[in-house]
Amino acid sequence: MDEPSHRATALKGVLEILRHPHGDHRGRFLNVFRRGEWNQLWGEDRPIEQVNLSHNPRPGTVRGLHLQRGTPAEVRLVSCVVGRVWDVAVDLRAHSATRGRWVAVELSAEAGNSLLIPTGCAHGFQVLEPDSALLYLHGAPYRPTEETGVRWDDPQLGIDWPMEPRELSERDRSLPRLEVLP
Repeated sequence: MDEPSHRATALKGVLEILRHPHGDHRGRFLNVFRRGEWNQLWGEDRPIEQVNLSHNPRPGTVRGLHLQRGTPAEVRLVSCVVGRVWDVAVDLRAHSATRGRWVAVELSAEAGNSLLIPTGCAHGFQVLEPDSALLYLHGAPYRPTEETGVRWDDPQLGIDWPMEPRELSERDRSLPRLEVLP
């Protein structure tokens, strides 16, 4: 198997993980997670506490922008295992020089890439193909009382979604704007 590599983004700690899926007449194979790689990129030995799968039938659907604070704060590794999505990370770290800035990477099952999202950064995505599915590896267990985020349409962020956003949850429509976050 080829070793994965990574590409830095404009936000410190947000990395696109590049892999090389292998295929033959039977189908495709992709190694999504290696503990040594996770620890090396994260800089510490941090266990995977939770794994989530998100199925999204309709293009244009937006989920996010979500963040979990607390101890331990959440770090995520997000991969698209079916279809294509436009994956977004927003820097919400209080003393970061890039607070309020965002980066986006197209994740796809075909490319086999992932996005590593460090603590203090919110995450969201927009579905680009029908029936897209994302696999999330979380470095902290879900704690509803620690959950926050920022609105997907916050004008201060100015996220340029590739499609008209649709199918938003009431929770996502109710997230605060950046200006009121600590």
